[in-house]
Amino acid sequence: MNFLDGALFPENQDKLVITAAPYGPEWLPSDFPSEIAVSMDEQVQKAVDCYNAGATVLHVHVREADGKGSKRLSKFNELLARLRAAVPDMILQVGGSISFAPENEGDAAKWLSDDTRHMLAELTPTPDQVTVTVNTAQMNILEQMEPADYAGTSLAEPAMVQAFREMIVPAGPTWAEEHVRRLSAKGIQSAFQFYNINSFETVERMIRRGVYKGPLVMNWVAIGGGMDAPNIYNLANFLRATPDGAMLTLESSMRNVLPVNMMAIALGLHVRCGIEDNIWTQDRKSKMGTVKQIEQLVRLSREFGREVATGKEARKILKIGTFYNSVEETLAKNGFAPNRQGRDAFLQAAE
Repeated sequence: MNFLDGALFPENQDKLVITAAPYGPEWLPSDFPSEIAVSMDEQVQKAVDCYNAGATVLHVHVREADGKGSKRLSKFNELLARLRAAVPDMILQVGGSISFAPENEGDAAKWLSDDTRHMLAELTPTPDQVTVTVNTAQMNILEQMEPADYAGTSLAEPAMVQAFREMIVPAGPTWAEEHVRRLSAKGIQSAFQFYNINSFETVERMIRRGVYKGPLVMNWVAIGGGMDAPNIYNLANFLRATPDGAMLTLESSMRNVLPVNMMAIALGLHVRCGIEDNIWTQDRKSKMGTVKQIEQLVRLSREFGREVATGKEARKILKIGTFYNSVEETLAKNGFAPNRQGRDAFLQAAE
């Protein structure tokens, strides 16, 4: 991204798009009873509360009646239908992991099969986005946490610690390319989850080869454990590669979430919060639910002079429903240099 003179002034930035991740599939209801929605009514109401607080993107996971994360696509269909009625302007983003929480004590924490994940393109009603991981990677969500972050919760159980420490994100090239094709064919935007510069570069190559022809909407996922650490050097390196036409949300874990989001607000980027990422106030004296986290970011953004996007404005910023007709158009709309043509310079038209 090019941070020219005035780039830090709010009048030269998009309004802030807030993604809420309120369902926290890694937690059990006993970990945060007042916050974790279990019944379908409670899950819908949580979305309404997040939207009313200022979030315009909802990161969707679903729970069964026993409180465990659901892997049934029928449950996703049920929730999506109810969300469309309850929060019609909210962007519905289905978490591509479906649910990565272990089903039983001692089970491995893992993604479902490739074929099952492809079925996310068949959800009805159709979500606006599905998150897409690219390049198989370690996802040890505990590596950068402090023991106090999960003390007294289900994550502190030895079997759960082992399961989450060893979790792998399977996202090889055959699966990723086919998944993106299926989502695009259904009009679903791929919300790319980038763990480092390597996964970003893989998607750029996918665009240059014509595998993906749409807006580059992405998260920089800085949670450590096989993914970037949330520091300014990693972020700056990632931003140098990000084209100006892309929409970038920053995502981190536990008490890194707030400072990373403050950087995003200042830089004109976008934010994600919620109990899937963090359950604590910054001093860790008490737990903090998703709605309170959203309200905090709205307040901070307005202190910066940057207004928060409405649902309709967020749809325009994220280019929901937009796809392009050619590789050349996709590169140009996202702000990439065109593909090389022989020895011609990238940014000069051939004579």
